[in-house]
Amino acid sequence: MPLAFLRTLPSVRPALLARALPILNLARLDPVSILIMVFVMTLSLSFHEYAHAWMANRLGDDTAALAGRLTLNPLRHLDPIGSITFLFVGIGWAKPVPVNPSRFTKAKNIKRGMFLTSIAGPMANIFLGTLAWILFCSIYTVMLASGVGGQITSTLASLFYTLYSLNMLLAVFNLLPLPPLDGYRVFGVALPDRWYYTLMQYERYIGMGFLILVIFFGGLLSGILSFILIPFNYAIQYPITLLFQALQGALGLPPMPMFIG
Repeated sequence: MPLAFLRTLPSVRPALLARALPILNLARLDPVSILIMVFVMTLSLSFHEYAHAWMANRLGDDTAALAGRLTLNPLRHLDPIGSITFLFVGIGWAKPVPVNPSRFTKAKNIKRGMFLTSIAGPMANIFLGTLAWILFCSIYTVMLASGVGGQITSTLASLFYTLYSLNMLLAVFNLLPLPPLDGYRVFGVALPDRWYYTLMQYERYIGMGFLILVIFFGGLLSGILSFILIPFNYAIQYPITLLFQALQGALGLPPMPMFIG
């Protein structure tokens, strides 16, 4: 999650979701699609925020744990307004995870501690996305073996495909090296200390400007994210799909398509 200093206490800023997946269309309500989107959003954001809290705790800072954030309970992580705006507008956020860098007793320095805490969120989403793609390929193999695509298997396939897509989007978006996103702290570790801490003083204002850009130039941002996602998709989807194609061939089944993206 993006990080920002609130007075003297920084927090891992709310996980932001860019407008790149289909959002709810009130004119064509599909209960199954709504449930899938709500479930995927809830799980993805909660897992992202939990990863920040877990890493901070591992580094010696139990601030998030004491605040009840070291949990996968979505009620501890989701912001009601941010969740609603994501479903209906395509842009959303979760609650910030409080972090106190001065308590990073197991990190070499504050910058390294913030780097590890920040990157934990996107890495958690990449892990969840990878698991989702394995499950998608597994369901697809079952559908090939059974020769039919029932309602349950089709729904599960849609669920895991959406879970993969949203988590990869969430990871890549938050890795952009701009305040207040996680990527700023991740790549900021390479900046000289003077530049790093100077930028942190203006992080709130830069973040407000960035959110305005996201709102008014969402289409351009979606195009940029789609381009950045290409190597991530190839790195995850290609080898996993290739393994399942080999398995399907060994079982005498027609190979599944090479889904990329």
